Amino acid sequence: MSEGTLYDKVWDRHKVTTLPTGQDQLFVGLHLIHEVTSPQAFGMLRERDLEVAYPDLTHATVDHIVPTSSKDRPYADDAAEEMMAELEENVREAGIDFSHPETGDQGIVHVIGPEQGLTQPGTTIVCGDSHTSTHGAFGALAFGIGTSQIRDVLATGTVAMEKQKVRRIEINGELPEGVEAKDVILEIIRRLGTEGGVGYVYEYAGDVVENMDMEGRMSICNMSIEGGARAGYVNPDETTYEWLEGRDAVPEGEAFEERKEYWESIRSDEDAEYDDVVTIDASELEPVVTWGTTPGQGVGVTEPIPDPEDLPEDKQDTARRAQEHMGVEPGETMEGYPIDVAFLGSCTNARLPDLRRAATIVEGREVDPDVRAMVVPGSQRVKAAAEAEGLDEIFKEAGFEWRGAGCSMCLGMNEDQLEGDEASASSSNRNFVGRQGSKDGRTVLMNPRMVAAAAIEGEVTDVREIKEVSPQ
Repeated sequence: MSEGTLYDKVWDRHKVTTLPTGQDQLFVGLHLIHEVTSPQAFGMLRERDLEVAYPDLTHATVDHIVPTSSKDRPYADDAAEEMMAELEENVREAGIDFSHPETGDQGIVHVIGPEQGLTQPGTTIVCGDSHTSTHGAFGALAFGIGTSQIRDVLATGTVAMEKQKVRRIEINGELPEGVEAKDVILEIIRRLGTEGGVGYVYEYAGDVVENMDMEGRMSICNMSIEGGARAGYVNPDETTYEWLEGRDAVPEGEAFEERKEYWESIRSDEDAEYDDVVTIDASELEPVVTWGTTPGQGVGVTEPIPDPEDLPEDKQDTARRAQEHMGVEPGETMEGYPIDVAFLGSCTNARLPDLRRAATIVEGREVDPDVRAMVVPGSQRVKAAAEAEGLDEIFKEAGFEWRGAGCSMCLGMNEDQLEGDEASASSSNRNFVGRQGSKDGRTVLMNPRMVAAAAIEGEVTDVREIKEVSPQ
């Protein structure tokens, strides 16, 4: 097993005991909750006459069901209104901080945690959402948990887990033109498979990761779960500390310097032992898009779609069904694949730098008349910052809808959904059948600039062929 890694250090510091099941009981430093997975857990507490053990280590937001077209209450969807009302009651009774839509702080849970400084290195973070791995970008151990575990964390401040192996993934060199963090993680999943990370956590490292901004690191860690890993993380460094300094929940002055000493101490040792090491040459990468119905079915935008017969036997039937659903043929490229919807959003790619990069493609151009395009900022703070820079006007003038903050079309739990067999160019993280609201809908995952290019051209387009314009 691994030794001397950040994962080992943080795990050991938060371990309370080893349970009879063989699992370790870990103390939880931050519990993030939202409206979809928490109501049943709060109900379980009431049935047992229990209270929330650590309300000060718990933070709530609303993201999955909140409408992005209007904040008016009651919500048009009765189920959404019911979930929202129940969350409001639960956090009020428990005394839990809540990034309510009326505060200007609401947004996707994996966007608001970092931007408010709640997410910090060397802590344990859990949330009833699989993409909690996002927070690992800060050197935290962050895990998605189920409803019964949410109950346990609310009641005890601890969670029971089995320790995993650690795989170090090094991406070395420099990213070529047009290639982003999203392409890096899609390439990792493509190479290692959607089940390649089972039993592991991923430590992302190498030149590319060290030179990447925090938003890029979050995008990579966000999709660790798509590769089967239990979590993913990046060792904290000066980039991390500079990003965190001055944020709401981050200490200032001497307290900040003291906190940095701890953060430095939990970095993986230079001679740390790993269970596996994978290296990737960044120079080999190009923008990656998916051709199928799992994030692992990806290909470089200029590369041919694989023939199922050339894949491992256990992947062949899945590939055939995916190609039939998507309407693609082996040997073709995804370049030129017609799209009906362009979605810029999700906890993977809806932060301010994502919107800035997409705007460089959009400015001075118009959305294809046959494309329905929308931008959904990851939080109300991201939305306000983007508007202060005039990014909203760039998108609106081009023909994009400028929406409120939320998960939106990433999973289609509100009105933002595909219709029929519409094809979507999406900056989100999953392309499962039905994921964006229609069982016949088709989703092509790609980076934000690629989404912008697809919206303008009406088809999957190699963004490297489009001249960027710096937003004014």
